[in-house]
Amino acid sequence: MSSYKDYKKKALQNHEVKAEYDALQPEYDIIQTMIEARMQQNMTQKDLSAKTGITQADISRIENGTRNPSLSMVKKLAQGLGMQLKLEFIPMSAKNIKCK
Repeated sequence: MSSYKDYKKKALQNHEVKAEYDALQPEYDIIQTMIEARMQQNMTQKDLSAKTGITQADISRIENGTRNPSLSMVKKLAQGLGMQLKLEFIPMSAKNIKCK
């Protein structure tokens, strides 16, 4: 049986799949960063909820990708993690251009 990384590599060879994956990448980056920061601080979702006033259920939904948080909510989460949110626009590279 192949690993997830092998499957992902193969799936991303399809230009349509890659375009969809790339379109969702910023959301997944935020989710992954939030989870990693929370875990590095040995915080549970309940702990983060207590620090931010955001319900544990909403934090869970954000982390599993079923809730799309507002910018102000992401800022609150960053503050609850003792961090500052940094948002930046970066130039699109040739690899981000859709394949035809």
